[in-house]
Amino acid sequence: MSSVSELSKRFREVMLDGLWIANTNFKDQLSDVSWEQAVAKVGSLNTIAMLTFHIDYYIAGIINVLEGGDLEIRDQFSFDLPPLESQQQWKDLLNKLWTDSEKFAALLEQMPDSQLDEVFVDEKYGTYRRNIDGMIEHSYYHLGQITLLKKLLKSPSKY
Repeated sequence: MSSVSELSKRFREVMLDGLWIANTNFKDQLSDVSWEQAVAKVGSLNTIAMLTFHIDYYIAGIINVLEGGDLEIRDQFSFDLPPLESQQQWKDLLNKLWTDSEKFAALLEQMPDSQLDEVFVDEKYGTYRRNIDGMIEHSYYHLGQITLLKKLLKSPSKY
């Protein structure tokens, strides 16, 4: 299996259908979250909806680069989720995440292995490989937070 195929597989595992490392994935964890749960605050923590938006923000930003565009995303905007006021808006956010995740994985599969060690946009960002690995690690980090938030929301009186 090529390096890009392996990275694409690892990305799909955390986002869409894997159970290998965390025994869960974003799609599995978010499938039973209602809009009310998604926007519910637990203390000063980010909401599930904010974390969902945040991870998709970075996926969409890297997609733009993989399609030949500029790196237009900025950390300071990565939590700027517009207010979610309905189940439909939550569903739309999830559908965007699934579509973007699938597109990201497909674009990886089309990339030649040799591109992985090329500079990603600017030398200060490292290589394509570093950014793709970082996206996978970043996703697992926030998957863990979402999993914990769901548990806290089920037993709010204990926390």
